[in-house]
Amino acid sequence: MKVKCTLSYDGSRFSGFQIQEKGRTVQGEIEKVLRKIHKGESIRIYPSGRTDAGVHALGQVIHFATTFSLKEADWKRALNAMLPDDIYIKAVEHASDAFHARYDVMEKEYQYIVQNVVEPDVFKRQYVHHFPYALNVAAIQKACSYFVGEHDFTTFSSAKSTAKGSKVRTLYEVSCKQEGNQLIFTFRGSGFLFNMVRIIVGTLLEIGQGKRRAEDIPTLFEMKDRRKAGKTAPPQGLYLWEVVYDDR
Repeated sequence: MKVKCTLSYDGSRFSGFQIQEKGRTVQGEIEKVLRKIHKGESIRIYPSGRTDAGVHALGQVIHFATTFSLKEADWKRALNAMLPDDIYIKAVEHASDAFHARYDVMEKEYQYIVQNVVEPDVFKRQYVHHFPYALNVAAIQKACSYFVGEHDFTTFSSAKSTAKGSKVRTLYEVSCKQEGNQLIFTFRGSGFLFNMVRIIVGTLLEIGQGKRRAEDIPTLFEMKDRRKAGKTAPPQGLYLWEVVYDDR
């Protein structure tokens, strides 16, 4: 039997999602609980994708295989009773044997939050990117439109990326809205490369400062050179918001 879980986590105290020899990880905490439930048997979980240290999730999805026949509500209750309070299982479903949390993804949504105010809020420092400089939001919004569609995102992917093959991805939405002193960036697409969202945000913030023009984006795509794009925005403003599957 395969079990599919939708979960949220506060990434502040994690060294990322993927298990590591050293460092606390989301995968490590979940597998530790599953090992206890299965009386010492190791159970591997498979996520829709990995998140870096400090990155948060509201809609991460995982699956695992088990010989246990618990009801969905019982799985949810058991997991949440044993997991630390910075991970929460929001929903549990029994999945088909063919389901895979990573390979069956149709669409992902990320959101990135920038607090655009001079004085930082110490209580939000782990959950937003504090950016104290004046920004032209209209210029940022104009630039967002250039990222929509199918493009080769080599320029906007970390040079440390281990992704093999094509770096062509399709984005269905790239938008920026202002709510008070916060800018909320939304990215929806078929897939994302390592640090892709954070590099795009860093580039958009430079456009908002007047250091670049929105019209420069097509040229950056053509260059296929990470060094030509903006700085990588810090991880704490990034949220894996939702993962969409074909329910059929």
